[in-house]
Amino acid sequence: MYQSYYGFTEMPFNITPDPKFLYLSPTHQEALQHLKYGVQEKKGFIVLVGEVGCGKTTLCRRFLNELDPNRYDTALILNTRITEVEMLRAILTELGETHLAHSQHDLAAQINQLLLHRIGQGRDIVLIIDEAQNLSFKVLEQIRLLSNLETDKQKLLQIVLIGQPELKNLLTQDRLRQLRQRILVHSELRPLALEDTIHYVQHRLTLAGASGRPFFTRAAMRSIHRVSKGIPRIINNLCDKALLASFVRDSDEVNYWDVRRAVKEVNSLS
Repeated sequence: MYQSYYGFTEMPFNITPDPKFLYLSPTHQEALQHLKYGVQEKKGFIVLVGEVGCGKTTLCRRFLNELDPNRYDTALILNTRITEVEMLRAILTELGETHLAHSQHDLAAQINQLLLHRIGQGRDIVLIIDEAQNLSFKVLEQIRLLSNLETDKQKLLQIVLIGQPELKNLLTQDRLRQLRQRILVHSELRPLALEDTIHYVQHRLTLAGASGRPFFTRAAMRSIHRVSKGIPRIINNLCDKALLASFVRDSDEVNYWDVRRAVKEVNSLS
């Protein structure tokens, strides 16, 4: 509704994980570098955790986009409430295989042969599992066994586990100590500070085509940061509704009262 009024080329505060809009705060920049380092140095297991709405999926998309497609084959698993057999089949499907074995043992052997073949062609394989906090113990154990696949010189598979803070708690369980010992790179996304929140909002406005309007007042930004606690997804929701309130007033300024209306609307929907 307000897109044409403010001259946006696209909506600035959609909550879809578009890597184009990723704002690299210091914590996001550090996490991205950890992911790159872990994969490039073949560390085997990499873990990224962060609160709901902190931008884990968007960061993951950015990371995937920056991997050289001439060198890396990737498998991205989004559905994590699955069995060991379903996980193995999903990995093979993501890697482009169409004729799959049936038993868990045969599927694991098929993955091993596929990885050896790809490594022999000079390629590296990266498995990324989002929402990894939902994985069962049996599936995590199967993933650990896949991490054992190696040649004399390198691991056949680089594994990235991405999840909410519950993943961090899950991995502290004693029965997962063998998997935990294999995690050599660990990073955690933190919420945005006030100044980062201000830069984040301006970043998205600029990418959406804003040219000086609308303008969020300092009081509006303080209110957005306080209510959102620096969580990007909540910031997006509040900014979207505050922009609508400003548009209804026929104003180029988003003020504290616009944010207050946005907060009331968000709270009424929760």
